[in-house]
Amino acid sequence: MSERTSAYADLRKTLKNTGKNRSVFEEEIRRLPLPVVATFLVNGKIAPAGFAAVREKLPKNEHSPAVAGAFPQLYPRTGDQILQATTAGRPRVKHKRVAVLFSGGPAAGGHNVLVGLKCALGPDNALFGVQNGPKGLLEGRLFEITNRALAEIINTGGFDFLGSDRAKIETGEQFAQVKLVCQQNRLDALIIVGGDDSNTNAAFLAEHLFSDVHSDGRGVQILGVPKTIDGDLQVDGLLPISFGFDTATKIYSELVGNILQDTRSSRKYWHFVRLMGRSASHVTLEVALQTKPTVTLISEEIAEREYSLSHIVDLIGRAIVGRAAQGVDHGVVLIPEGLIEFIPEMKRLIEELNEAMLAWDKEHAAKRNLAVPKRFLLGRISAKSAKLMASLPREFADMLLDRDEHGNLQVSKIPTEKLLVEMVTARLDKMARNPEQFFGQGRGRNRRSPEEMAHFVKREFATNTHFFGYEGRCGAPSCFDAAYTFNLGLAAGSLALAGKTGYMVAIRNLNAGGKALALPLTGLIGVERRDGRDKMVIKKALVETDSPAFRFFASCRDRWCREDCFASPGPRQLWGPTASQLPMSVALNQGYSDLTFNLGKNPKRDTDKA
Repeated sequence: MSERTSAYADLRKTLKNTGKNRSVFEEEIRRLPLPVVATFLVNGKIAPAGFAAVREKLPKNEHSPAVAGAFPQLYPRTGDQILQATTAGRPRVKHKRVAVLFSGGPAAGGHNVLVGLKCALGPDNALFGVQNGPKGLLEGRLFEITNRALAEIINTGGFDFLGSDRAKIETGEQFAQVKLVCQQNRLDALIIVGGDDSNTNAAFLAEHLFSDVHSDGRGVQILGVPKTIDGDLQVDGLLPISFGFDTATKIYSELVGNILQDTRSSRKYWHFVRLMGRSASHVTLEVALQTKPTVTLISEEIAEREYSLSHIVDLIGRAIVGRAAQGVDHGVVLIPEGLIEFIPEMKRLIEELNEAMLAWDKEHAAKRNLAVPKRFLLGRISAKSAKLMASLPREFADMLLDRDEHGNLQVSKIPTEKLLVEMVTARLDKMARNPEQFFGQGRGRNRRSPEEMAHFVKREFATNTHFFGYEGRCGAPSCFDAAYTFNLGLAAGSLALAGKTGYMVAIRNLNAGGKALALPLTGLIGVERRDGRDKMVIKKALVETDSPAFRFFASCRDRWCREDCFASPGPRQLWGPTASQLPMSVALNQGYSDLTFNLGKNPKRDTDKA
């Protein structure tokens, strides 16, 4: 065999060995060290922490009496009392059997929660994984997680090791089935990794499994871990952010930064970018802070100021006209995924359509599959809503009538970015046909010279649209998410050994070594009107327009609109100058002095034992 043929064979062998998550990058990230909150260390080695009550309590909850009534066993024991990890009273427990499941959409860092759990439980206790989330729990699909398996997935992205599911466990029959599965598998504790809905379910499970599961009357401990890339599971300064948010926003920021650089290079395109985040605009705000785009829409501000769809179109149009007057025909508009539901008139239209559909269902209960005539729906909505419906491009008006099997509007399938492009294009065309009407009589900045108006009329409004969603959910976790989730796992494992139930773990002081907390789920639950009835849920954390992060953004956006202040943060770094960087919105809202996170020291770790 010639040297060239031999070298080619070696290359083929090398490339074959990079499959199944064995790329050069993936092999390297498995070796990355994970800093640990000092409370979980003894002589430089990982050990479970004790938990003790602190003076601090959760913010006052007006729904506490109703919550106390709904959780008669759990609430008296947890209430609004916060626990903090401590070096005193470290649990020394053997033969405990703990299970863990992922619930909802994936988020970077989930695998490290498992690694942290296993490290906290140690060799004297067993960790079991539930396959395919809540549905898998109901089906009893459990297996024991080994150190060897964790060594393969440490610091890697995705939820593929366990799988996940969006099923909810909320009926008496389902609670009874979970109880049976726990009995059959002799489980002492169950860890639920999920968002606000999943942790709400965890609270109800904790109540139903509080006692009388095992023969000696013991119950099953239920604990939660905060996960969602949307960032809408936050608790004041106690839980600064959920895991997965940092990685997702860094990925989206890289993509948006690339597009911003392209606009300045090609000088002829306006890009409309929709970003994941149906219920809150945290992702969009963070990406805006990192990339400085031309226009950024924040759903919560639009709802607060009661902007109409026409006003939003006009706002974007004015930005385009203002830049065109300077001879600049490019820019980027960031749009939150859930924008439509935050526009007051659109929200009212959607609610009226919902009521009309319910009325149709009641009238035709025997014919469930009968399509709802459009004229029936239009006849049941207000004149204002009908006028708004008529103003929408037909394609998008029809989408408002398209519901899932539960009758819910499929917001994520509505391409809001394309709707805005169509409506902005129509508005600009109208302006171009009669520029004097729009600009000739204006004052100050609104008044344009004949030359500026001529440039605007001649310019071409070329657009591109994008939706960044799934791209950000399963990437390899950033250094922050990798360390954050590992420590969340250590906290959850420590709570399980300490015999606690009905808590969600949290880490604060992210810039100063970290402090692990246990937040009582019942203290986080309030009452909200959902689907026409009152439900007990953990409230989603929305972007607050008086928060430091939003105020900083608001102080900068006019300049970002006038000038190309674009920034390209580049790819998330697992080593290098920005590897230890926190989300900007988190650092601003927590009052940190810089962006550097500090979650303690790197412990002595035997990588073969995960």
